[in-house]
Amino acid sequence: MKLVVGLGNPGPQYEETKHNVGFWVLDAFAQQQRLAFSGKKGDALSSRGVWRSPEGGVDFMLVKPQTFMNRSGRSVRVLLDYYKIPLSGLILIYDDLDLDVGRIRIKKQGSPGGHRGVASVIQEVGSNAFIRLKIGIGKDPRIDAADYVLSPFRQADKEKISEAVDQSIRLLPLLLEDQVTEAMNRFNAT
Repeated sequence: MKLVVGLGNPGPQYEETKHNVGFWVLDAFAQQQRLAFSGKKGDALSSRGVWRSPEGGVDFMLVKPQTFMNRSGRSVRVLLDYYKIPLSGLILIYDDLDLDVGRIRIKKQGSPGGHRGVASVIQEVGSNAFIRLKIGIGKDPRIDAADYVLSPFRQADKEKISEAVDQSIRLLPLLLEDQVTEAMNRFNAT
C-alpha cells in the first residue's frame, strides 16, 4: 500500500491558504477517482482506493493530517506503523516557498528546506528517505514567511496553482506505480 499524504492545516479559516496546497491536490485526486474523505484514522482524514495499471492494482490511502502543519509527522507515523507501510511507500505532497508559483518538483529524499510540516514528518519517522511532491507557492520578501503561507493566492497566481494541481494529479499515478524517475524526468523539467 502507498500512503499519499497532503500537508495542510485543518479548519475553514485555512482552506484557501497557500499552506493547504497539499490538501488541494488530494481533494482533486479523490474527486477524479470518485473517492470521499469519509474515514478518520487517528488524527487524519483518509480515503482508500486502488490505482489500476497494466501491471496490476496499487492500493493507496489518501491522508490529510488534522494536527496542524507543525505536527503532521505524528499522523504519518501512526498510519505507517498501523498499516505496516515501509517508508518507500510514503508520498508527501506540500507547498514550497523556494519554487516559483506553480512549479512542481519531485524528490526522492532531502532536507525539510525550512518547511515545518516536512521537518515534523522526518522527525517522527526517523528518516528523510521518502518521495516528495513539492508545489511552488513563491515568496514575497516584503511579507513574513509565516504570514505569507497562511494567506490566499493573489488572483494572478490562481491559474498557475490550478494548473499545478492538475499536473500533480496527472503525475501521481506514476508515483503510485513506482515510476519516480520517469515522473521526475517529465515534470521536474517543466
